[in-house]
Amino acid sequence: MQTQPFETRDLSPWWRRSVALVFFIGMGILIFISVQAYRHAPPIPAAVVGPGGEPVFTKADIEAGQQVFLKYALMQNGSIWGHGSYLGPDFSARYLHELSNDAGSALASEAFGRDLAILDDGQRASINAQVALLLKENRYDAASNTLVFTEAEKVSFQRQMGFWSEYFAHPTNNGGLPSKYISDPQELHQLTAFFAWAAWASVANRPDKPYSYTNNFPYDPTVGNLLTSDAILWSALSVVMLLGGLALVLFTFGRFNYLGWKGGPPEISPIMRPGQATAGQKAVVKYFVIVALLFLAQVMIGGALAHYRADPGDFYGIDLAQYLPSNVLRTWHLQLALFWIATGYVAGGLLLASSLGQNEPRGQATGIHLLFWALVVLVVGSLLGEILGIHQLFGSLWMWFGHQGWEFLELGRFWQVILVVGLSFWMWLLYRAIAPALQDPEKKEIGWLFLAAAASIPVFYLPAFFFGSTTNFAVVDTWRFWIIHLWVEGFFELFVTVLVAVTFYQLGVVRRINVIRVIYLDAILFLSGGIIGTAHHWYWTGQTNFTMALAAMFSALEVVPLTLLTLDAWDFVKLTGTKGTAPAPRKVIPHKWAFYFLMSVGFWNFVGAGVFGFLINMPVVSYFEAGTVLTLNHGHAALLGAFGMLAMALLVLCLRHVLSDDQWVAPEKWVKVSFWGMNVGLALMVITNLFPVGVLQIWDVLSNGYWHARGLEFMAQDRIRMLEWASLPSHGVLIVLGVIPMVIAAGLTYLKIRQPQRA
Repeated sequence: MQTQPFETRDLSPWWRRSVALVFFIGMGILIFISVQAYRHAPPIPAAVVGPGGEPVFTKADIEAGQQVFLKYALMQNGSIWGHGSYLGPDFSARYLHELSNDAGSALASEAFGRDLAILDDGQRASINAQVALLLKENRYDAASNTLVFTEAEKVSFQRQMGFWSEYFAHPTNNGGLPSKYISDPQELHQLTAFFAWAAWASVANRPDKPYSYTNNFPYDPTVGNLLTSDAILWSALSVVMLLGGLALVLFTFGRFNYLGWKGGPPEISPIMRPGQATAGQKAVVKYFVIVALLFLAQVMIGGALAHYRADPGDFYGIDLAQYLPSNVLRTWHLQLALFWIATGYVAGGLLLASSLGQNEPRGQATGIHLLFWALVVLVVGSLLGEILGIHQLFGSLWMWFGHQGWEFLELGRFWQVILVVGLSFWMWLLYRAIAPALQDPEKKEIGWLFLAAAASIPVFYLPAFFFGSTTNFAVVDTWRFWIIHLWVEGFFELFVTVLVAVTFYQLGVVRRINVIRVIYLDAILFLSGGIIGTAHHWYWTGQTNFTMALAAMFSALEVVPLTLLTLDAWDFVKLTGTKGTAPAPRKVIPHKWAFYFLMSVGFWNFVGAGVFGFLINMPVVSYFEAGTVLTLNHGHAALLGAFGMLAMALLVLCLRHVLSDDQWVAPEKWVKVSFWGMNVGLALMVITNLFPVGVLQIWDVLSNGYWHARGLEFMAQDRIRMLEWASLPSHGVLIVLGVIPMVIAAGLTYLKIRQPQRA
């Protein structure tokens, strides 16, 4: 009878059971919360009428207004309930404050015979209290599906159609939209109806509750929107959850000394040897050339967007808004970020799959070439479709081939189908490459873990198809964050862990048992907080306090694995040149710069996702912060710093793998410059602009209300404009010393591997 290898027996089956338990319990709770979103979403009334029963607008107007909002890509200009872009206002908050002014003016004239602006403090406090009582009362009748507006609400709606028409007329006042961007009276009526509904849901109390459908978001004392006691309670308890989670995990790490990235004995032979690439691995190089070029395009567009914030009316003498309006540039900035990072992971998966399987199947390189050109069609087609869609050139098919309008899910539905088909074909290529490893007892479990993590990427993108352009905004935001958080920060994060683990295993620096254990450990840690923690995006989007309670508690646990990355960083340092037992020689790792990028992943994941993420995740902070520059601060440090740096690590791993030692000399010089340029540039961006502007904006929210901090009133301040101009050097460092050298390194590598073919 053949005995099992010691390493297989050494791994307890409870590792696998724990991952399954965490996954199924977490998904069960998240699905329950998501289903409840349909039940508790703010109702869309069939008719909105005035105090005498006269029609004001209808459900059809609200839904058509949401379509206007989407097809003109206004979520790439401003936001609804804090979700969207930051160049324009939060439309729901601004409409609500304009409504409070209109109602206050009517009450002030009636009570004191004076204008609202000249009331003394006592009189103003009295009017504010009356406005809050007026607007907080929920006049929606579920039986007749009718919402009754007061006279003040009706008059404000009619006035605000002109207000929003004026907003869309001038680029200097709207964050860089074209002149007279929306001028059709019917579209303006519908759009204003959508804003009015979103504002009503923000202020009107839920039936039998002392807070609105959005849990009193946005903060505006003039209408009685204040932080709820539930938000304070669950924020405090989330800190308890965090401390308990940290204590438990650190105790476990102290109890078992085999957790983490432990180096293997010196006799482990690397499977990936520089200069010994297969045809399929060489075919992957052009993917990384595209990664570098897309990264360059993205940061160049980011620089133009920064200029819109610093000087929205002029781009070095060019009226840029007429040619490339800000909502087009922000769309491309987000989409290019997702494209180059995802392409890096797709290519990294193909690179490592061929190495893990070793016996590359016939036709693999052809399949990789075919997937590459499908990717080119997807990127070029969707980006062109988005700008054509914004210019309304697709007619009624705008959602399919143009710009869907949802932030982070801008590409048209047709291009989304192409994306899912492409990812499925990628999965097939991975399986073909890894199939030999699945027959090897030594590699079988690693191979299946690799495939399972990869399969989660196309599978968990499917919620992007669960809604349409007229679906209730609260329901859409539920499914949208299944993609933005669960897909990207959950299962992409898990795939990242597997890629790193397989990389270490293929380079011969860690033992198989440690690779499998770390994958299971990270899966448990990331998924235990990350799945249910997805709901922290739903605090203020029409869900209940039950959602807030679960989200706050489990979102706090997301910090735990990110804190442990500090231990990973030290392990990475040791793995770059671990010493074996005497007299064994020092182990030299040729992929030094790939390891350095992995170390920067750990640093930025801890700082960007851990520190800056936890800073804004608690309800008591998120209530004042959602949709401010502190969100941008977290997003840049986490997306570029963690996910982006990992894509760069995979890029460098590939470049080094396909080149011999002599060929690597020239590209390595550029990679070295790029490493420091990217990290220094990102650090300067955070220090000189994103973090200080975010803190000042929070202060403005507390001082003047959310509507003010999200408006031109805040962005036009001299000190804010000064900080926006101060960010330009960081962009220069990132572009010139960070991205361009990596483009050169990728280009040189591609040319070098093509030379033998020419000969």
